[in-house]
Amino acid sequence: MDAMLHRETKRGGMTDDARQAPDVAGADIPLLQLDALVKRFGRFTAVDRLALDIKAGEFFALLGPSGCGKTTLLRMLAGFETPDAGRILLDGQDIAGIPPHQRPVNMMFQNYALFPHLSVQDNIAFGLKRAGLPREEIKARVTEMIALLKLESMERRKPDQLSGGQRQRVALARALARRPRLLLLDEPLAALDKKLRENTQAELMRLQRQLGMTFIVVTHDQEEAMMMADRIGVMNAGHLVQVATPRQLYEAPNSRWVAEFVGGVNIIDGKIASRDAGRVTIATPDAGGIIAAAPLQALTTDQVCVAIRPEKVRLSAHESAPDDDDAGGINRLAGVIAGISYLGGQTRYQIRLDSGAQLRASVANIARLDLDAFDPAQRVVAWFAPDDCVVLDR
Repeated sequence: MDAMLHRETKRGGMTDDARQAPDVAGADIPLLQLDALVKRFGRFTAVDRLALDIKAGEFFALLGPSGCGKTTLLRMLAGFETPDAGRILLDGQDIAGIPPHQRPVNMMFQNYALFPHLSVQDNIAFGLKRAGLPREEIKARVTEMIALLKLESMERRKPDQLSGGQRQRVALARALARRPRLLLLDEPLAALDKKLRENTQAELMRLQRQLGMTFIVVTHDQEEAMMMADRIGVMNAGHLVQVATPRQLYEAPNSRWVAEFVGGVNIIDGKIASRDAGRVTIATPDAGGIIAAAPLQALTTDQVCVAIRPEKVRLSAHESAPDDDDAGGINRLAGVIAGISYLGGQTRYQIRLDSGAQLRASVANIARLDLDAFDPAQRVVAWFAPDDCVVLDR
């Protein structure tokens, strides 16, 4: 059940009036601290000694494959699951044992969980009434939420008279009306079509910044997480494997798994042959010697892989390829165009190297016509600079 279905009671000083933006003086102190959190279902460990700090006013995304534990983690924050070990500290207080309706936390569910027999305004007001707020305050907050979520003229409609995007906004208004310290969103845009989802992403970002509230969103959509979040926590098998800004996560993954999970990537296996002046040479069976920037983190072995994002791979016609002494042409791989996918803003090319290995390149479509395009079976040279390469443990 939605946390708003229960009457709020005072506990540990966390009343409705206390659910305001934190003092700026304490901005460096995490609003939420997860300390060695564990959740098991029988012999299966869904969340395994997870530790994480989230600051007040942050838009944080939990990203990972199905079954990685991200929704279980969200449900523990909401109070719908009880940790088997560890602590959940909100404003320094351990709330792991506090029931959902007594936490300054609200959760917006994937299916929105609207009451079909109540109007828009009554759905928004329901949790406020159960919390015992004065009638005039309830009216003021409902009016505020209707204006904030652009629901004017829909106040008296029932959920079945609304579109999917409108129902999503009503559910969000209901969750925000209680002014929680922490808003949890479980796949909030999964039911929307692509265009509406993009518009709603921008709307969520606007609301979060306007209200100064802390949002935690669970999603499996990488583009969605990277567009909305200040930081992203990537989960796998109950663990947080990397927490970083979208740019750091994409450009500097800390493992092969993260590099392959987040976005498209070319992975070339090899072995470190030499190190010199901030660069390393990787001997590879598929691409010869690759010169790469020195690894950003310590490696455990010389058996490594090189990760190169497709948009970092440049293509030149075979006869006009850059010279070896050109900084951009240090790594040059000859091959033929084996596949082409036109995607509007970019074209994706599949290159079959002379070694037989496959390489992907993503090229921005700058010209309106296909003047800068390559043809199927055309001979090309794929080239990239050392700084385009991320060296990781294999």
